[in-house]
Amino acid sequence: MDTRDLLARLKCNLCRVIRGKESTIDALMVALLADGHVLLEDVPGVGKTTLAKGLARSLRADFRRIQFTPDLLPTDIVGGMIYSPKTGEFSFRPGPVFCSILLADEINRASPRTQSALLEAMSERQVTIEGQRHELARPFMVLATQNPVEYHGTYPLPEAQLDRFAMRLELGYPSEDSEIMVVVDQVSSHPLDHLEPVADAAAVVAAQDAVRAVHVEATLVRYMAQLVRATRADPRLRLGASPRAALVLFRTCQALALLRNRDYVTPDDVRELAVAVIAHRLVVDTKASYSGTRKQGVVTDILDRLPVPA
Repeated sequence: MDTRDLLARLKCNLCRVIRGKESTIDALMVALLADGHVLLEDVPGVGKTTLAKGLARSLRADFRRIQFTPDLLPTDIVGGMIYSPKTGEFSFRPGPVFCSILLADEINRASPRTQSALLEAMSERQVTIEGQRHELARPFMVLATQNPVEYHGTYPLPEAQLDRFAMRLELGYPSEDSEIMVVVDQVSSHPLDHLEPVADAAAVVAAQDAVRAVHVEATLVRYMAQLVRATRADPRLRLGASPRAALVLFRTCQALALLRNRDYVTPDDVRELAVAVIAHRLVVDTKASYSGTRKQGVVTDILDRLPVPA
């Protein structure tokens, strides 16, 4: 299947289940093309889980959902060694992480020890159990959700975990017309029930490989590096963006260009993605935080003062 046709059909599918959020759907598709993971941070009931399920069904992908709770254990995610009384031996039983699309629902409700079970899987696409390495499927994408309003009984995601998410996205409340369409769409059944797959894993992997062929001028690579490095020198921040942020920004810009039917990246691509890719990796200084400084604002300020390549 042609990559452009795949992307058009995928977007059409997702727009049927999530009304009026084309920009967020575009960003999710960019993350998928860039072989990255997404943190969906928003209030309950706006469609985070529906979006994840819609993506999985559209791709005919193996989908797993884990409801993160305080008593969840690492083995509940990655699996573990199980003893068989019949054979007298231990064998590996894979956990739900062995899938293509993993929904980590309310990820911040599990302990840091349990959250860390995803670190190797998200970064290296593998799981190591008892010294044995087990490869994950390709594509492999983690869609994690968290509620930014209610913090009782939650554990903030550590910086190492946040740095492994390619993008942090919000859905937000729909417009009045979109909300009416959401209600009308579900009068007799849910749109998910009628969603047909538009691609398979092989087509997605081919699209991900095509992203790497998108051309990026050397001046734009320097622009991205300067943007990331500027966060480390900003006095309002206690922790700036890592080199991984530059790598992800590079790849997501390539993906956005492909999504827009271009074989080259523009400065506008960088500016469009910078906040979603970089902001969640930053740690604001305590004094600056009390004075109202926000991560997104810091990235925007840096973008405004950096000279844009001609």
